[in-house]
Amino acid sequence: MDSLLAVWNEWEIRMLVLTSLALQVFLLFFAGIRKRNVSAALSLLLWLAYLLADSIAIYALGYLSQTRVPKGVDPQTFKRTHRIQALWAPFLLLHLGGQDTITAFSIEDNELWKRHLLSLLSQVGLAVYVFTKSHPGADMLAPAVFMFVSGIVKYGERTWALKCASMDNLWSGMVTTPDPGPNYAKFMEEYRFTHEAGLQVEIVIEQERRAEATAATAATAVGVAEETVPYTDVIADASRFFVIFRRLFVNLILSFQERTRSQATFLRLTPEQAYKVIEIELSLMYDTLHSKAAVIHTWYGRLLRCLTLLSTSTACLLFNVLRHHKGKHHSSYNHVDVCITNVLFGGALCLEVYAVGMMLVSYWTFAALRSCNLSFLSDLIFRSIQYFHPERRSKWSNLMAQHNIISFCLLDKPTVLTKVLSVLGLKGHWDSWLHIRHIEVSHELKIVVFRELKDKTASIVDAESYRKFSNHRGQWALQCKGYYKELGWSVEVEFDESIILWHIATDLCFHSDDDTGDAKVAPYVEVSRAMSNYMLFLLVARPFMLTAGIGQIRFGDTCAEARNFFGRAGTAPPDAGASAGMVLGVSAEIAPRDVKGDRSKSVLFDACRLAKSLLELPPRRRWRVIRVVWVEMLCYAASKCRSNFHAKQLSGGGELLTVVWFLMAHLGVGEQYRIEAGHARAKLIVEKN
Repeated sequence: MDSLLAVWNEWEIRMLVLTSLALQVFLLFFAGIRKRNVSAALSLLLWLAYLLADSIAIYALGYLSQTRVPKGVDPQTFKRTHRIQALWAPFLLLHLGGQDTITAFSIEDNELWKRHLLSLLSQVGLAVYVFTKSHPGADMLAPAVFMFVSGIVKYGERTWALKCASMDNLWSGMVTTPDPGPNYAKFMEEYRFTHEAGLQVEIVIEQERRAEATAATAATAVGVAEETVPYTDVIADASRFFVIFRRLFVNLILSFQERTRSQATFLRLTPEQAYKVIEIELSLMYDTLHSKAAVIHTWYGRLLRCLTLLSTSTACLLFNVLRHHKGKHHSSYNHVDVCITNVLFGGALCLEVYAVGMMLVSYWTFAALRSCNLSFLSDLIFRSIQYFHPERRSKWSNLMAQHNIISFCLLDKPTVLTKVLSVLGLKGHWDSWLHIRHIEVSHELKIVVFRELKDKTASIVDAESYRKFSNHRGQWALQCKGYYKELGWSVEVEFDESIILWHIATDLCFHSDDDTGDAKVAPYVEVSRAMSNYMLFLLVARPFMLTAGIGQIRFGDTCAEARNFFGRAGTAPPDAGASAGMVLGVSAEIAPRDVKGDRSKSVLFDACRLAKSLLELPPRRRWRVIRVVWVEMLCYAASKCRSNFHAKQLSGGGELLTVVWFLMAHLGVGEQYRIEAGHARAKLIVEKN
């Protein structure tokens, strides 16, 4: 044990610094993947690496500050070992500075930038203390100074990036200059003086531009033919709109001029390219919130990146040159420590060069070069972007979660494990892993959402209609299809109740309809079921993204009634189809609430009534109605979700709800446009007698 302990004591600090470097490599290569990946395993690994990277680096710095000579170790040998190991202190500062791909694991980490600033000051002080206490010679001092420059700059970059991405700083950086408007008091004073002078005066108001004209322009523009534009224009449009629409994430308002410009662009784009613009914008927002993009893509950020690369290269060169110039004493340092130091230098240089390459091959750099009219360089960057970030690859996960209430009730059996998990408060995580799956967001679904929003834009009659459309959650769809009288009750209840009603009804119709395999009906069925299962997932697993009220209580009561109903014969039905048949076999002429009362919030048999009404319609018409209702519910949920929750989901692969929210904003639908007209120009017209 003594010999093992001695080996561990000798290798402990070496393992710590190498582990710290390995964690930085892992974070650099894998942190950026999570914006287009929903894997819980990857998220867990990144979370552990993010936390361990700082903890190990800080612990290693504390370990290096110990200078007590261990028993049985020659003091001169220990002094030489500590001298070269003290050079690792600035490398640990470099690691604490993190990688360009991740500064904050979640958006809440950005709010802790003051804590990171304090950590920066304390860890820099500790690193300087560790190095000076080792009494370095000239061969260690020169490379250490350059490495300290790199380490301090990188750590400062991270702290500054966290500050820039904090919500308060984002808001203060995007808010417009306070606008007092025309001088009303001065104008009225001139009017009074003129009137008191006995002159005939008239006030004429000329509006800068009316919102109604904007609405008419948008309605006319819907008839413009869609066209495929070059991918360079798509990236340029995304970069240009990002500067404007990122304000939505901090609840700032937009003007009618911005609505007009955005509509003019999106109404001429194909659906595929419209979604591509949205994807790039959301990718840029992710970079702003979770990486160093807000710092490194500035003139001073690029200058600092050149400084750190040059400083690290110089330090590496000096270390190896000066060490060999010691002549016969060049072997006085431990060979293992020398190798580890060179590994740290090599790792730092490789990470730095890779980070510079990523910075160059980015949408940020392309947009900056294009705005400066540097065509040759921008074309070169674009070709690189096409190679590393091809147009066909989605910039987010392009997945939507699926949860089905009937399948859940059939498969969720009480066991000892589930009881233990319930006691530990982990039952929800278990259910998510076991009963929730992900499917690709189909091209047909995207087209349907885009077309429905475009049709709404074409129906605008005044500026107020833009806001009204975002408040519809099935009413407008049923009125347009002519079924509001029969089915309107199902969308006038609370939103969470509407979701469960239509989810169960959609499932009952699917399992009872023999025409779902019809080539004309199948696309409607597929899109409707995908949105139905997705909305239930949001209700159960992401309730904070919905104005869901008591949605989880209603879901639990409905599941409880379904289990009791399915198990009343002693055995559960074999599959979802048989379950649907059992539910539809119940007579529902009288409203369930009139029979059961209001204590239980279950809506199982209310959904049965809705399904029976839908089954009376012809198959194709039935599924068209179901589809448009779900599209409207999806858009309603997207517009009502708070912006910080949209921002929160960017680091988890993104949500379809966020994509729809941004698409609605670009098409002018929503409540964020609060400036419906410009300043009025009031004139005093004095009439001559």
